[in-house]
Amino acid sequence: MTKILTIGLHPSAIDYTGFPDLDEAKLTARVEQGDAALRAAGLDTVPCLIGTDPEEAEKAVRERLPEGPFGLVMIGGGVRMIPEHTLLFERLINVLVAPTPGIRFCFNTSPETTIDAIRRLL
Repeated sequence: MTKILTIGLHPSAIDYTGFPDLDEAKLTARVEQGDAALRAAGLDTVPCLIGTDPEEAEKAVRERLPEGPFGLVMIGGGVRMIPEHTLLFERLINVLVAPTPGIRFCFNTSPETTIDAIRRLL
């Protein structure tokens, strides 16, 4: 079975001003539901919630790497789709590719689509 690392922004790290129908509590619940769906599907996942500081995020990901080897990494939309996080996204890709040649990536658009993103590549 492929071991999967899931990376997403911690709900406390998000600026919700651009998301009027969302707050930290709602997003936390959605992330927890998404993680529960992954467990219910029997997928071998290791979650890694990060902040927006690239140095700290890179450190958090490096701390998870010994839990691998990971064959697949899912990086959440909050990291990839917000232009201010481009450097963060770039750093994460590079920290993952260097020690794990051949690692594959998938991307979700919300916590609810994480399982679909992973299934596309399994």
